Amino acid sequence: MNSQQDKIKIIALCGSLRKNSLTKYALNIALNGAKQMGAETSLIELRDYNLVFCHGNEEEEAYPEDVHRLRQEVKSAHGIILGTPEYHGSYSGVLKNALDLMSFVELEGKMIGLIGVSGGSMGAFSALASLRGIGRSLHAWVIPQQVAIPEAYSVFSESGSINDEKVEARLLSIGNQVAKFSFLHHSNTAQQFLNEWENAPANPGGIYAK
Repeated sequence: MNSQQDKIKIIALCGSLRKNSLTKYALNIALNGAKQMGAETSLIELRDYNLVFCHGNEEEEAYPEDVHRLRQEVKSAHGIILGTPEYHGSYSGVLKNALDLMSFVELEGKMIGLIGVSGGSMGAFSALASLRGIGRSLHAWVIPQQVAIPEAYSVFSESGSINDEKVEARLLSIGNQVAKFSFLHHSNTAQQFLNEWENAPANPGGIYAK
């Protein structure tokens, strides 16, 4: 994945508005995992964007510039890691609104990884299940592995460092996988291999193996 021609961009979308967000801390570790695979990475904090509530395509021209900036940044990425706190058994409203402001144009065909944090002991499985459904509805590729972190306040320090090696390994793996599958899905090298494989002549000895 070192070829400039095959450079893969992975972004993380933080569904928390808190300045010292545990969701952000988890996403930063996942992005480090993507960097390990040679990907270019960036964290998108929705708290830095002036986003209005989605109110329908008939008023597209009234949306602030930050809506279009967010759309372009997501559209330019090959893979996306969505991170959210779990609120009342679902993902955050700010992440819901950000996704509502986008469409197939930005998300179709993208690789998506999911991370959820929770203050309770049950983790964020309900929130991640809902996000998985959204990914499918937008024709994105949601990777099977996900990370739900229960009692996240005990996993991260106030400075953002993590004290659970197993959780850290799972977060790094999410970044690894999103970058790896994005590369296989989008890179010219991988596409050339698939085209050659699909157009290869039939194995003449294959008929004798039946």
